[in-house]
Amino acid sequence: MLLKINPQNPQERQISRVVDIINKGGIVAYPTDTFYGIGCDIMNKKAIEKIYAIKQRNKNKPFSFICPDLKDISKYAKVSNFAYRNMKRLLPGPYTFVLAGSKLVPKMMLTKRKTAGIRVPDNEIALAMAKGLGHPIISTSATRPDGQIFENPSLLHDYFIKTIDVVIDGGPVSGSPSSVVSLIDDIPEIIRYGAGNVDIFE
Repeated sequence: MLLKINPQNPQERQISRVVDIINKGGIVAYPTDTFYGIGCDIMNKKAIEKIYAIKQRNKNKPFSFICPDLKDISKYAKVSNFAYRNMKRLLPGPYTFVLAGSKLVPKMMLTKRKTAGIRVPDNEIALAMAKGLGHPIISTSATRPDGQIFENPSLLHDYFIKTIDVVIDGGPVSGSPSSVVSLIDDIPEIIRYGAGNVDIFE
């Protein structure tokens, strides 16, 4: 199903439909401030396994996930004062922050070092979905296994029609990856330079 949602002012009724699908274990493709993402409920192991299969990805590489706001992050990760101050300056935005995961995060979503990649994207649709669900939503770019990116939601829909329950058409997205910054032990480490400016960590 291809579902058009207003990117500036997402219609509550449409967001509720999407949240209902995610609640039932569905897989959704949705816009972020970087790429279109593929996601599901972080608490649904079966759905997460489906996304690993869709992406043909090694299970030792956990996906990052989206929280609706900075306050929500502290439920799912250990956030020091240093981390909070820096994230507050940059979020919502095109960043993935690597933090030590909390006990609420399912084991399969943590790396061997018990860390998690967390995003609060600057995209009203993605944030409304995470808020409506009440749990974080998995976030992995909606690319083909060869890495090809879909700029257009209808092409994405045609490609994933058999594996994804709903593709949200939320208009064009930037098509640049997020910057990935580790804040483990309050030592900033830039893992990937992407769309977000990381000058404050250099």
